[in-house]
Amino acid sequence: MAQQQPLKPQEEEIRYGDVIEAPMIQTAESTLLNESVTGQYSQEIPLSSVPYSAYERSGGVGGPGNPITIGEALEATALTAGKKAVDWSDVAAIQAAELRATGLTYILPGGVGAAAESAASLNAKATTEEEKTKLSDILSNATDKLPSDRAATKADAEEVRAAELRNDPALTTHPGAVSASVATAARLNNRTAN
Repeated sequence: MAQQQPLKPQEEEIRYGDVIEAPMIQTAESTLLNESVTGQYSQEIPLSSVPYSAYERSGGVGGPGNPITIGEALEATALTAGKKAVDWSDVAAIQAAELRATGLTYILPGGVGAAAESAASLNAKATTEEEKTKLSDILSNATDKLPSDRAATKADAEEVRAAELRNDPALTTHPGAVSASVATAARLNNRTAN
């Protein structure tokens, strides 16, 4: 008969967004500490071996003075839900995120929102799953595609979630997709601000 492990007391309950929060926290820790964090072991990485990216240009990810931006949350979506084919709920969420990040009142021609709309149109006509454009195709390097970007807030997360819900036939959000990533970024930004 197998023995059960005693349960460890939890300081905080695990919530839906925590599933994708762990990789984002690990990325933030790695960037802030200049170490590769894997499990319980860590190894220093020399600065010269770290690729120059939007994260370095913005001064890192998370932490005091370095909040996670909406563009970075979109890039996180490319990692967490990148294999998902772009659909109309994704389009609405991406466009809402782009509007919140840029402060504009219109979708930028050639921006991530317009690319997502084009992808969803093509995906609706695709006959096989392999032909469909995936979220990773649209959201990779999202920070570079946005003319301006800003830190994700709770209001941003609520707006993006509402857009995704309004445009999903089942009125649901997708785990790890755009609204979940923006919500996680906003939650992390709120934790580091307090």
